[in-house]
Formats: sequence, structure tokens, C-alpha cells
Amino acid sequence: MLRITLRDGEKAIVNGAVLRAVGRTQIAVENQVSILRGREVMQPEEATTPARQLYFSAMLAYIDPANRAQHQDHVVGLIGGLVATLTAPEARAACIAFAHDMATGDYYKALSAARELIGFENAATESQAA
Repeated sequence: MLRITLRDGEKAIVNGAVLRAVGRTQIAVENQVSILRGREVMQPEEATTPARQLYFSAMLAYIDPANRAQHQDHVVGLIGGLVATLTAPEARAACIAFAHDMATGDYYKALSAARELIGFENAATESQAA
């Protein structure tokens, strides 16, 4: 069983349905579902870099099973370009972990690896600006 707590007004997506908490809410999930809390949801306009686009496509694959193949195809198209731009061994390891999680259908875990990739991408951008 998974327990999640939502703050007043916080949103969550459960199997594609958007829920909004009215008051502080605790939810017990007793079966397998696709669930994202509001802070894990990326809006389309936030997908401005290759790593963010990867996160966004993985998120859609997770919450939109009807179009999962299309989202996975988009991921495949993005990951090669990202691997080419991230040269640190840790970043490449995160790419491999992300690809493995996507290939095995562990989309929520893939989102974690994608957040790590966003961090590597941000660090690379900051070092280039300096």
C-alpha cells in the first residue's frame, strides 16, 4: 500500500485523472496505479531542453498508456542527442539507467533518472556560461 499526502490545493494525476486536494488530504493507494504529484508534473512549455523533453516524454508514457508507443518513440529520438552532449561518466550512467527503466516499463523510476539528467544538463550549461 502506498500512502501519499497532498497539501491543500495540490494536484495529483492518478491513471490520467487530475485530482486536486481540498484541505490537507491523505490517500492510501491499495493497488497498482500510475500516480504523479503536482510537483512531479512538467508542463509542455517547461520542456525547453533535451533532458527536460526526455522527462516530459517519459511522464506522458507513464500517465498516457493509450499513446505510450508514440511517447516511447519520441524518447528514443531524444536520448541519442542527449548522450552526445553529456560527457561525464555519471551523466552517461544516468542515461543508461533511464533507457533501461523505460525499456522495462518502469516509467516512474525513469522519471527519477530523467530528473538526474536535468541536473547534469543544468550543470553543463552553467559551466559553459562561466
